[in-house]
Amino acid sequence: MSGGNGLRIGIDVGGTNTDAVVLDDTDRVVAKAKRPTSPDVTEGLRAALDAVLAELDEPGRVRRVMLGTTHATNAILERRALGRVAVLRLGAPATTSVPPLSEWPDDLRKAVAAGTAIVRGGHFVDGREIAPLDVDAVKRFLSGVEADAVAVTGVFSPASADQENRVAEIVRGELGDVAVSLSHEIGSLGLLERENATVLNAALYGVARDVTTALRSALESRGLRVETFFAQNDGTLMAVDYAARYPVLTIGSGPANSLRGAAYLSGVEDAIVADVGGTSTDLGVLVGGFPRESAAAVEIGGVTTNFRMPDILSIALGGGTVVGEEPRSVGYRIGREALVFGGSTPTMTDAAVAAGRGSVGTHGVPDEWRERLARAVRNADEQVADAVDRVALGKADRPLIAVGGGAFLLAGDVPGAGEVIRPAHAEVANAVGAAIAFASGRLETIVPAAGGETGRATLIEKAKEEAAARAVAAGADPASVQIVELSEIPLSYLPEPAVRLHVKAAGPLAR
Repeated sequence: MSGGNGLRIGIDVGGTNTDAVVLDDTDRVVAKAKRPTSPDVTEGLRAALDAVLAELDEPGRVRRVMLGTTHATNAILERRALGRVAVLRLGAPATTSVPPLSEWPDDLRKAVAAGTAIVRGGHFVDGREIAPLDVDAVKRFLSGVEADAVAVTGVFSPASADQENRVAEIVRGELGDVAVSLSHEIGSLGLLERENATVLNAALYGVARDVTTALRSALESRGLRVETFFAQNDGTLMAVDYAARYPVLTIGSGPANSLRGAAYLSGVEDAIVADVGGTSTDLGVLVGGFPRESAAAVEIGGVTTNFRMPDILSIALGGGTVVGEEPRSVGYRIGREALVFGGSTPTMTDAAVAAGRGSVGTHGVPDEWRERLARAVRNADEQVADAVDRVALGKADRPLIAVGGGAFLLAGDVPGAGEVIRPAHAEVANAVGAAIAFASGRLETIVPAAGGETGRATLIEKAKEEAAARAVAAGADPASVQIVELSEIPLSYLPEPAVRLHVKAAGPLAR
């Protein structure tokens, strides 16, 4: 992926630690570091970056930096730094009974919504118009709101995006250089969930700008002039400019990075992965080296969305989990609060050390804690076994790849799983996953099943080309992009037969 003898850096910002790795052009790990995640996130990122740069003889050989970050997720969960969004739905008279954002938590809706409206427009599933776009109503709405961004959602816009694109032109004409988030570029079918994802995307533009500025500033202040990429939900990358348009796609990047890194470090492409951090353990499944995706709608900060996310089960078990006070964790304070670091708080790290599963810290575990810590280990083993059973979906004996800084918490034999694999550099698997990722693009649309095989084949080929173009826009090498996923699902109860088409293209980064 890297040309010549260039280096690349992968960084993953977690809830407890920020990890960084440097890979050479043979994908070999040449430097790695783990630093506490700071409350403002940025300082932890800088510290991890400085730590790996200090190990390099020639930092100037770094050509690319890939970042997986929790900035977007934290902004939504904490209702912080979100932009004000003008929410416009193209769907009257068909969709007026459920207003936009009606299912959102009150505090989040108040933080984000600058105004909402439903105007005439939208399409049927076969691409026919429900009603012509009411251009005058769109202009009246825009003239009456003050917003940082505009979110536009049309009924069945993945089948026909013409009206959404027309509204984007109107916004530029009326408001000038205001960011516009279009739903057909973000979510899949399902009006409300796609609308929610589109509004969240628009609310995160400022957050994305701040993160991008902070990353570029950190790199430039260290004399690095590099290409920068952001990790996204499916374990692939997107260029910074692309991420600035679609920041909501970075929300699930942490678990996806861990799964991709686990596959690379272990050489195993079909397995269960347990990523044990300081606060939680995330379990997912690798299928062909990529995360298995969730078939269910994904809830973020109380809002239901429908973009593709890894199928992850999180349990409140991490190295910083306080024994007897689950699910509380000491988080990034573990280095001074855990017993093995001279503190007074019993954590799962202490329990694992007492059980002989790892050797960390500067102090021994006091005898008076040993019985209580042993019970905590037994309880944790039961939690993990139950979680493995739930993610396995009845397929037993898959290998279990243990990664993350707290991977030593896991037993050597886990019921419901096959061999437990602990690869080298497992503690920074998430950063490795960011560094080795491909760029990708997706498209989901409706294709009529009627009209003959020739016409249908033409539409499918056009969808492939659009997915490939999106992968190139995200940073992929045009000569190496491949269609890695294509699925057709027949749609029922329609006057004319149709299928739901999902296409994913991916490829290595352009040299």
